[in-house]
Amino acid sequence: MADRRLQVFHAVARHLSFTKAGEALYMTQPAVTFQIKQLEEHFNTRLFERGGGRISLTAAGEIVLDYAERILGLAKELDIRVAEMTGQMSGGLLVGASTTIAEFMLPPILGEFNVRYPQVRARLTVGNSETISNAIAAHALDIGLVESPTDHPNLQCEVCGDDELQVACTPSHPLAKRTEVDARSLLAHEFIGREQGSGTREVTDDYLRACGVEPEKLKILMELSSPEALKGVVATGLGCSIMSRASFEKERQLGTLVAIPLRPRLKRTLSLVYPKERFRSRVVLTFVDFARNKLHELSA
Repeated sequence: MADRRLQVFHAVARHLSFTKAGEALYMTQPAVTFQIKQLEEHFNTRLFERGGGRISLTAAGEIVLDYAERILGLAKELDIRVAEMTGQMSGGLLVGASTTIAEFMLPPILGEFNVRYPQVRARLTVGNSETISNAIAAHALDIGLVESPTDHPNLQCEVCGDDELQVACTPSHPLAKRTEVDARSLLAHEFIGREQGSGTREVTDDYLRACGVEPEKLKILMELSSPEALKGVVATGLGCSIMSRASFEKERQLGTLVAIPLRPRLKRTLSLVYPKERFRSRVVLTFVDFARNKLHELSA
């Protein structure tokens, strides 16, 4: 329903790249350039500054972007409203999830949701908690499932479960025979950590400080952005780590990694995140309820 020129302009403005906008819209770069030129001729002003291989919005472009987002949002809302009046449960669902949830908790949830609502097309974006929250705030995603609550003023954050983090190491590691591990004991061992911005990293650092241990004092060998990579390095025996029990449950059962609870126990909340005061389709509302119930079951 929305003007194609506005759709193309919005993509270019968001990516600040004609090439990336073309890829997102499945258009050639010349076609994207033509649509932008038409829009600039319509308004009789330049919408982008070009130079040095980069582009940026002009003052007029900033105004057009503000209106384009509202117009495109209303066009999408119109399609959804009419579809819902006809009783359809269909359409797109843009879900974001932090890495641990996406890899170890969300697949069965999305699978069962798809069985119940086969006309809904879910697309999953994976990133750390900070990345997902920022994408929702920018309206690039409908909903997110993250491991650390967000305090973003434009986002609603709803706790829907919890997840225990434990020490992971090989059976031959010095800590493997312990029934519990306190934070100070970790200082004597090589440590493999998650990257800055990760929900796991944030929760772990806060926990260590609360126990009187500065995270910088750990013997950190490396920082990794993936739970799978983290498990792989720990499995070599290079060091121990703190990670979600759910993320290495298979390795624990196989006997390649050992799970040791921390003392005191370290549990974090799992949260649903979505924009405040924004129209949400029946698809999104249904998925929120569905995911909330499933995460409650997983953490029960």
